[in-house]
Amino acid sequence: MRVLVIEDEQQLADAIARGLRRHGMAVDVCYDGVAGHREATTIRYDVIVLDRDLPGMHGDQICADLARREVLTRVMMLTASSTIADRVRGLSIGADDYLAKPFAFDELVARVKALGRRATPAAPPVLQVADVELDSSTHTATRAGRSLELTHKEFGVLYELMKANGALVSTEELLDRVWDSNADPFTTTVRVTIRTLRRKLGEPPLIHNVPKAGYRIDPRQASADDAAHRDHAPRT
Repeated sequence: MRVLVIEDEQQLADAIARGLRRHGMAVDVCYDGVAGHREATTIRYDVIVLDRDLPGMHGDQICADLARREVLTRVMMLTASSTIADRVRGLSIGADDYLAKPFAFDELVARVKALGRRATPAAPPVLQVADVELDSSTHTATRAGRSLELTHKEFGVLYELMKANGALVSTEELLDRVWDSNADPFTTTVRVTIRTLRRKLGEPPLIHNVPKAGYRIDPRQASADDAAHRDHAPRT
């Protein structure tokens, strides 16, 4: 899940970003309304955590503009005011959720995750291809019953490839969905992550490279490879 935090209190914004990253999210941060609006309208985010009282461009303006553009991004508005009138105002201009400061961080995470599920076409919480099973709700993955110790990035890449259901996923798409805007588009980070992920997945190979295009997991090919691997495995 990719999240944009627009909050002018830098310490709070950075704390939110660190916390969301610990939950496996790719997070970008902006500290004023103008920069936040630019990011929100040029990059596809699942969720935007938007402070209402921002310098440069008010949070209400950003929210209303996103609603006018009919983007799929979900907006959770933060504000120091908790009056019903303010909540009604925020929701009426296009916010999807509203959270008053101060807030419990666990509640923020739960709300962001809930909004993220609404931002994209729903995928089953548990994905399975051949003998590989991935549970996004518990952030766990197994192969043939063996637990896979994956980093957040490895888990995110595996999730995106399994969710694609055989479709090709480009390096750019993986950078966009799993990393944040600080990732260098010319870096080898995706290739390195794929390499370590393949090693952890083991045999038979699950992730296939399409030269100059990207990566894919073909469910039919994976099932056939898995059956062949079992047939040729040493019998005891």
